[in-house]
Amino acid sequence: MRKLSMDELNRLSADDFKLKEKTPLIIVLDNIRSLSNVGSIFRTADAFLVEEIVLCGITATPPHKEIQKTALGATETVRWRYESKTEDVVKGLKNKGVKVFAVEQTDEKIWLQDFQVQSNLPLALIFGNEVKGVSDEVLTLVDGSIEIPQFGSKHSLNISIAAGILIWEVFRKLSL
Repeated sequence: MRKLSMDELNRLSADDFKLKEKTPLIIVLDNIRSLSNVGSIFRTADAFLVEEIVLCGITATPPHKEIQKTALGATETVRWRYESKTEDVVKGLKNKGVKVFAVEQTDEKIWLQDFQVQSNLPLALIFGNEVKGVSDEVLTLVDGSIEIPQFGSKHSLNISIAAGILIWEVFRKLSL
């Protein structure tokens, strides 16, 4: 066994990435505190050709050295925008026919393994603040919530880990 060289990985250039067909998935970050989490989510979004990231509220925006440290250039490939109010983003997406789901622990959740991705509908996933989660105001507007099953004592995943799991699962289900 040997590691593949950079040439063997066939990485897309930034220009080629922008021309590539995107996964019909929008990631909404609702008041994320950690710039490392933001950068990590950009990098994961690049890996799975996510359509767009919407940064809301206190979520920092590129360019910022702490975001760049984990994004490794993905802020130059993944389309992103900033909006001050997550509620306005959700309303706007729903008006465009996008199905919007919070990634949150709620009494009316859909377990991730039971979540059905419809290939003919655009989808948005909202990830909330590291301490407070998705805001209550936003939860009243979404089409539902998705929860990742957890079996340990914490019942809490780092947001960048949760985003990686959800983005991969949506990508995988759309690719079947």
